[in-house]
Amino acid sequence: MKPKPHVLFLPGLLSDASLFQAQVDALAAVATTGVADLTLADTLEGMADSVLALAPRDPFVLVGLSLGGYVAFEIMRRAPGRVCALALIDTSARPESAEASAARKALMQLAGTDLEAVFEAMLPRLSHPERMSQPDVRGVIHSMMTGLGKGVFLRQQRIIMERPDSRPDLARIECPTLVICGREDLITPPEMAQEMARGIRHARLCMVEESGHLSTLDQPDEVARLLLDWITSLGC
Repeated sequence: MKPKPHVLFLPGLLSDASLFQAQVDALAAVATTGVADLTLADTLEGMADSVLALAPRDPFVLVGLSLGGYVAFEIMRRAPGRVCALALIDTSARPESAEASAARKALMQLAGTDLEAVFEAMLPRLSHPERMSQPDVRGVIHSMMTGLGKGVFLRQQRIIMERPDSRPDLARIECPTLVICGREDLITPPEMAQEMARGIRHARLCMVEESGHLSTLDQPDEVARLLLDWITSLGC
């Protein structure tokens, strides 16, 4: 019997395994899964190295959301042969814009005194308007943010602001790639997903309706279905 593929999830800013719980549960019958810890490293390169050090020796499926997508690009630069398939969710290949950097710096300053205010400021940009007040969305985001805390927030924000432009690397990605984006994603909007899908040779683009930036929470069943259908179609 052919062994199950291993799927390694890379979470976003101030996020942990809770971000992918629905998808991990949905894949349990067809894959082994793991969720990387991106809270300890001080650089994007350090994050990529820590993931690769703990990843399976055999080629694995890599799934990155937002910050996790930036780390996934770094892994593809360093060790493309380790990855048999790639899923990029609510992320971008572009470097940080001046406007986004200014907004992040304002939130970083606010986090110094009031992380709860940071949560309230970020929530409308993270989740769809019709989902962000639901306990299974608001509660999970709040729990992740407060559990990981200010130090992780500041460290990860600096890494995000300093990320490189990954657009020149898109054409070098040879493995099957799934690009998923929430239709109402305000942080990495659909045009950024379309740009990645155009640039990667074997990419497939899927838009998730009634979803913001955290599509794995806004529409957990739909994202789980997309990943399940895609992974079962792979030869990994």
